[in-house]
Amino acid sequence: MDHVQLGRTGLKVSVAGLGAGGPSRLGLRQGADRESPVNVVRNALELGVTFLDTAPTYGTEEIVGQAIAGRRDEVVLSTKVRTRGRDGGPLNDGAGVRSSVEESLRRLGTDVIDVLHVHAVLPEDYRHVADELVPVLEDLRSAGLVRFLAISEEFGADPGHEMLGHALDDDYWDVMMVGFHLLNPSARARVFPRTTEKGIGTLIMYAVRRTLSQPERLRAVLDELVADGSIAPGTLEGEDPLGFLLGAGGAGSVVEAAYRFARHEPGADVILTGTGSLEHLEENVASINAPPLPAETYSRVTELFGHLDNVSGN
Repeated sequence: MDHVQLGRTGLKVSVAGLGAGGPSRLGLRQGADRESPVNVVRNALELGVTFLDTAPTYGTEEIVGQAIAGRRDEVVLSTKVRTRGRDGGPLNDGAGVRSSVEESLRRLGTDVIDVLHVHAVLPEDYRHVADELVPVLEDLRSAGLVRFLAISEEFGADPGHEMLGHALDDDYWDVMMVGFHLLNPSARARVFPRTTEKGIGTLIMYAVRRTLSQPERLRAVLDELVADGSIAPGTLEGEDPLGFLLGAGGAGSVVEAAYRFARHEPGADVILTGTGSLEHLEENVASINAPPLPAETYSRVTELFGHLDNVSGN
């Protein structure tokens, strides 16, 4: 397992991080019994994964807590507090943040959260987060309940990183969770130069998701990009327009290529992967630890998709 320092936190973490949310939620969304997700987390630890990310909204904090019982000192633990209530409810307040952190500590079975995110912040909510929630987060850090402060974007609604642009104007954040993938590499210009300059650690989400793991959805998304003028007609050739990612010197699959693309991007620290399958977990971790794609492959990806900022990949 390769390791990296997570920005100014000084934490040394695995380049592959296990995400306990996303479409899988460690297999819970596919109906897995409780023991199977616990085994996914434990297998990740055996593979050398030391960064674990969860959230109250995922329903997986207790699973993560059970899996790391007796091994807490082996992992860097990340969880979140909501900006708003469920289903777009009212903005959270200081009391709600404190209560959320206390409940997360209980579910995770720990006395400190290493990295605490404000979760899925929309551009229009950022000022409230900065003015009303950051002072509470700082109090929680002073009390020893939280080590480092982080913020994650709502990439599905904000694929151009508007909110992170606001957050980067402030100096509150030690870590940022950023959407980045080969169909939307806009963080390359808009986020990573500034996080690198400020020493902010980055967690990469959406490196694969549904679009890059499901061939039919990928074809549909590419067709939409041509139809709306985002990609010029005739630019994507043949029935397998991403076939150039594969073959000699390339990747064995689009998923592998997508992970390798994200992993070796300057400014990308930890690549998050989420699954309920032990087989997929091993494959994904191996892909994240694989060498960079050939230079000509990167050039072709940039030529085709380097200008895009409107694809979440979900």
